[in-house]
Amino acid sequence: MTTRTEQGTHLAGPVLIIGAGLLGASIGLGLRARGLDVVLSDSSPSTEAVARDIGAGRLLTEAQGAGQVAPEVVVVATPPDVTARVVAAALLAYPDAVVVDICSVKESILRELAATPAVDGHLSRYVGTHPMAGREKSGPVAARAELFTGAPWVLCAHPDSAPEAVLRAESLAVDLGAVPARMSVEEHDEAVALISHLPQVVSSLVASRLQDSPVQALSLAGNGLRDVTRIAASDPRLWVQILSANAGRLVDILYGVREDLNRLIGTLEDPTAGGARLDMAQLMSEGNAGQARVPGKHGTPPNSFARLTVLVDDVPGQIAKLLTEIGHTGINVEDFRLEHSPGRQVGLAELSVLPGKRQELTESLTQRGWKVVQ
Repeated sequence: MTTRTEQGTHLAGPVLIIGAGLLGASIGLGLRARGLDVVLSDSSPSTEAVARDIGAGRLLTEAQGAGQVAPEVVVVATPPDVTARVVAAALLAYPDAVVVDICSVKESILRELAATPAVDGHLSRYVGTHPMAGREKSGPVAARAELFTGAPWVLCAHPDSAPEAVLRAESLAVDLGAVPARMSVEEHDEAVALISHLPQVVSSLVASRLQDSPVQALSLAGNGLRDVTRIAASDPRLWVQILSANAGRLVDILYGVREDLNRLIGTLEDPTAGGARLDMAQLMSEGNAGQARVPGKHGTPPNSFARLTVLVDDVPGQIAKLLTEIGHTGINVEDFRLEHSPGRQVGLAELSVLPGKRQELTESLTQRGWKVVQ
């Protein structure tokens, strides 16, 4: 049962996690760090073993042998195509537990459960959720206890969800350092089609153009290409399921993207025609306007901070030295990124600070011997 403290409502455990991949194992590590008893189950014995070995929990088979399986919460962290079936089985197997899933699509899961007669009367203990965190890597070896810290965790309670079930689902998110947000399943799936599924598709399409590119051309690549194609390294098997489950909503967005592409292609086919340059500028400006709406740190506009770039020699200890000396100035670095200079043993450290601190930090680093690029 959840416990209430001055800091909020927390789970007491145990928590059963079905699916010990990246997200399941990360949840296990995060809950174990809070001292909760975590039990793990996965269809792959090797995945189970790795998750156990990294400290994400003890195995369900071991707990069953000791007669100790009475979970407070069951977290279903399986692929989308089996999530509803696993949720239904968990609702029946653990009648005192709240069952949540962390699948990245919600409406199709709820629809399949509602069409499953065996779980009639049990759906009050089910809450669909989705932690908005992850990595392009997969499997328990990529798991991190702090993966969900500060990330939104969407709770999609349905009309029959019991208040206590929603409270436990929210407590799971809070215990992992996430920020709970509530949406309907329809609102959730519309949102992720735009902010998650579209970027994945576009990243993969751009990266696919690189397959037969000359090595000489790729050697010129900077952070722009790396940023755009980073998530193209994601697991194709998982994304086939995600895109299929939310295809209708994503297609509507892609129609708009197609219109923009056709518009740009038409303009570039005759770039010197009257109005062509204006149309290019307008398209880029529309991108500026959209990018400016993406929240930055603490929900602030992304352009709230000033940036400066520092040259860093590509030798051990230089990044640590730079950050240490910035710490001595008492100026907080709001964001940090490192870009490597092609063909040179030097990195470009881009620092974001409050606008009023930019000049002060520039002068301080220059005095300490750092090369600040203006």
